[in-house]
Amino acid sequence: MSAYIIRRIIQIVPTLIGATLLVFLIIQLAPGDYLTHLELDPKFTKATIDNFRHLFGLDQPIWVQYLIWMKNMVLHGNLGYSFAYQAPVMQIIWPRIVNSMVLVMIGIFWLYVLGIPAGVFGALRPYTLWDSVVSFFAYFGLAIPNFFFALIIIFIFLKIKFTTGVLIFPVSGMTSSGFSHLSPWQQFWNIAWHAFVPGFVIVTAEISSFSRIMRSQMMETLDMDFIRTARAKGLRERTTIYKHAFRVAVIPFVATIGAQLPNLVGGAGLVEVVMSWPGITPLLLDSIFQQDLYVVAGFLTLSTILLVVGNVLGDVLLAWVDPRIRYS
Repeated sequence: MSAYIIRRIIQIVPTLIGATLLVFLIIQLAPGDYLTHLELDPKFTKATIDNFRHLFGLDQPIWVQYLIWMKNMVLHGNLGYSFAYQAPVMQIIWPRIVNSMVLVMIGIFWLYVLGIPAGVFGALRPYTLWDSVVSFFAYFGLAIPNFFFALIIIFIFLKIKFTTGVLIFPVSGMTSSGFSHLSPWQQFWNIAWHAFVPGFVIVTAEISSFSRIMRSQMMETLDMDFIRTARAKGLRERTTIYKHAFRVAVIPFVATIGAQLPNLVGGAGLVEVVMSWPGITPLLLDSIFQQDLYVVAGFLTLSTILLVVGNVLGDVLLAWVDPRIRYS
């Protein structure tokens, strides 16, 4: 297993090179650069702009800029310098990544707490009224975009507040006023309280998809020979379902854990914008608009690392759940 993990980590190198080189090329294909808008400002002379371009290294060929950036990242862990914020990229993006990961962790909690039990519930009561109710909500979740669902949630909560004077959950922002005066434990719960709703919204479609797949997997597993044998031996129905059938049916979900991390980070994007959550997407959109090259490249680099690490984690958990799998 350790040799397999090392081999997968080594595979990050070509993936990282390809992804970062691609983002460099795409951003450079856009007309102009970060300093282009300053050319229209009479306060900046051409000499000043040329000095800035030389200072930022924008006067170098693309491949030279890329090699310098890669050298600094590999040797010093330096992702570059933000043109717009005049600060190291890691210093700018790391708090935003942490904020987005808060939503992702809440989302994963909702995903497995609601998606898998809903699928098992429907599989044990196929084609009944309760199964139809679960299926209705599943198809609703698949049909509605998460950012539009966020707008509906905001409308409902504000309507309740205007009617009763009670705001059930916050509908914007990450913290309440006076957050800095709270104790660390109170700050933790304050952030969790604000993340409760957006964390659920970002996984609406995933919960619906998980529940449908889990229902299909459980129904297929319950018709297998080893389940009929377990029942014939007199095992309790609860043991047969949750110890034998469920463990086989859940294997595909464990295999997809690695893909869920980057998917949820991407899925949180518009929800972060709609619900004013200070995560990755608002900053990334601003950086793309301003052509802040190294901020965009830094986000992509960390997202690529997150994807590879998530896939390795999923493979390790898959081997733990399914004893037939061995990596060598």
